[in-house]
Amino acid sequence: MKGIVFTEFLDLVEDKFGLEMVDRIITQSKLESEGAYTAVGTYSFSEMLRLLQNLSSNTGISIDNLLLTYAEHFFSVIESSYPGLLATYKDPIEMIASIENHIHVEVRKIYPDAELPTFIVEQQTANSLVLIYKSSRAMHHFGLGLMNKTFEHFNSTATIVLEKIKEDGTEVKFWIDKN
Repeated sequence: MKGIVFTEFLDLVEDKFGLEMVDRIITQSKLESEGAYTAVGTYSFSEMLRLLQNLSSNTGISIDNLLLTYAEHFFSVIESSYPGLLATYKDPIEMIASIENHIHVEVRKIYPDAELPTFIVEQQTANSLVLIYKSSRAMHHFGLGLMNKTFEHFNSTATIVLEKIKEDGTEVKFWIDKN
C-alpha cells in the first residue's frame, strides 16, 4: 500500500483525535515500519489494518465509519493536489464511472506499483450507475466515502447503496442514483 495512504491517515487521526492518539495507535499496532512513512514508500496493508483496528478500539468508532471519514479527508487531498484531474469531469456519474479506465491509469503514472481496487461498470445512465468493486483489502467504505465526496464536489447529491457480493467485503456492488 502506498505511503501517501498512511501519511494522510495519520494526519487525519492527528486532526480529529490529537497527536497523543497517533502515538497510541502506532505503539499499540507494533508496526514493522514503526509508523515512519513516506508518501512515495510502499508498506504492508496489514499495518493499515492494525492502525484502523486500534483507532476503532480507542475511539469506539467502527472501522467502516473510520474509512468513510478518512475518504472524506483523502478527497480533499485529491482536490488540492490534482485539481486538473477533477476538472476534466463535468458530472459525478461520469467521474465515478471512469475510475478504472482513467483515474487509476493516472494514479499508476504517479505510483507505478500501486495496488488499486478494480471497478467494473455494470450499468450506466446519465443519472445512475451500477458499479462492482473488487479488492482483497475490502475497503469498500473508503470507496463509498470518495463517491459521496465526488457528488459533493459537483454540488450534487445521490443515494448510494452497497450490497456485499462476498460476505468478507472483497466484492461489493454499488447502486448509485443521482438525486
